[in-house]
Amino acid sequence: MTSPLPTRKGFSSPKPMRTGLLFLLLLLQLPAQAATIEGVRLWRAPDHTRLVFDLDRSVEHQIFPLQNPDRLVIDISGTRLNSPIDDLDLANTPIRSVRAASRNSTDLRVVLDLTAPVKPRSFSLNSNDQYSDRLVVDLFDGRVKTEKTVEAAVSGDKERPIVIAIDAGHGGEDPGALGPGRIQEKQVVLAISRELQRLVDREPGFKAHMVRSGDYYVSLRGRTEQARQQRADLFVSIHADAFKKTSANGASVFALSPRGATSETARYLAQRENQADLIGGVGNVSLNDKDKMLASVLLDLSMTATLNSSLDVGKRVLDSIGGIARLHKAQVEQAGFVVLKSPDIPSILVETGFVSNPSEAKRLSSSSYQRRMAEAIFSGISHYFREKPPVGTWVAARKSGRSEQVYIIARGDTLSEIASRHNLSVESLLRHNRMTSTVIRVGQRIRIPSS
Repeated sequence: MTSPLPTRKGFSSPKPMRTGLLFLLLLLQLPAQAATIEGVRLWRAPDHTRLVFDLDRSVEHQIFPLQNPDRLVIDISGTRLNSPIDDLDLANTPIRSVRAASRNSTDLRVVLDLTAPVKPRSFSLNSNDQYSDRLVVDLFDGRVKTEKTVEAAVSGDKERPIVIAIDAGHGGEDPGALGPGRIQEKQVVLAISRELQRLVDREPGFKAHMVRSGDYYVSLRGRTEQARQQRADLFVSIHADAFKKTSANGASVFALSPRGATSETARYLAQRENQADLIGGVGNVSLNDKDKMLASVLLDLSMTATLNSSLDVGKRVLDSIGGIARLHKAQVEQAGFVVLKSPDIPSILVETGFVSNPSEAKRLSSSSYQRRMAEAIFSGISHYFREKPPVGTWVAARKSGRSEQVYIIARGDTLSEIASRHNLSVESLLRHNRMTSTVIRVGQRIRIPSS
């Protein structure tokens, strides 16, 4: 019979069950692997600054302000910094400097040294097909500059301008659709929108309002709210989307459909755009829109006239775009885009093409094509409002024949383009101005006859 192995006095061999429990206890006592901040990004909007921490997993956090001097502290649990934080462009922001240090050996503390008090807001976003988990900190300016609305700007003036709200889709940490060569929808549509703004503002009797004037994010409801604050006569949302098939091509114009999309493509695009708030981080956490539920109940009561106007101006824009681009559909499509749901403002969404299509992506990246697209969009808008100007506007007064319009020639103008915008022939312009040649010069004034 084999003798048991010798043991030291007072000790015995540990039982297998006890060994397993001791090992598990040791594992539980070890600190969990820290989350990692892989990148830090900063965006400046007109009324706030957004700081985004890109993480490899979700984290717990808290923020609190300090005074004398003004600071904002961001404590992030179980996290380490693996990205430079001192090279952010802080120009035109309330942040003077950014500091970060470990605390309690596992947590990270980030301190924002501020130049002025801010109203902070923070929230976490789960990963999606474009980004990993994120921690977002918004710093709303303490003293918000209030922009004059058109109503205030023209107070006492019986002939107000026709206001066009131009909405460049996406922006900031939401790039929109991505195409070959790293082309981003947000960049393309902002360039087209700026060209459209230039055309609107140089046209007598018209005024543009840019919903997004730079590379920052605006919520979907925030976009329509801006248009309402500006008393816009038309809301135009500019996009350049992608589709699951790279062969998809052509420009489109959409109006709202209360009953949903009219085609598979329209349905796909509407779902894609309506999820932008999940990317931008507003739809999930903001409570600002909850009182809009009553407005949605009343939507059907006031939508009919607005929708008819949307379809009308949309058809003009679509026909005009058809002169420079292939059309995806020959008629204005209808889908449930959130940005089109203003019951009191005619609204259209222009898909300038598909960045997922290599040939269209190349054209959309061209500044000359962006300019031509903007000209086509404005030509349709102008033709619509020349025929149906809102009551009380400068254009309506001229249409009634009270006085003729004087147009100042700008760089890039041609007589044929000016005639087209005013529904006139070149011959009638020449005759009315007693001109013998179509040659014009910058700064020259020509008279536009009443139609």
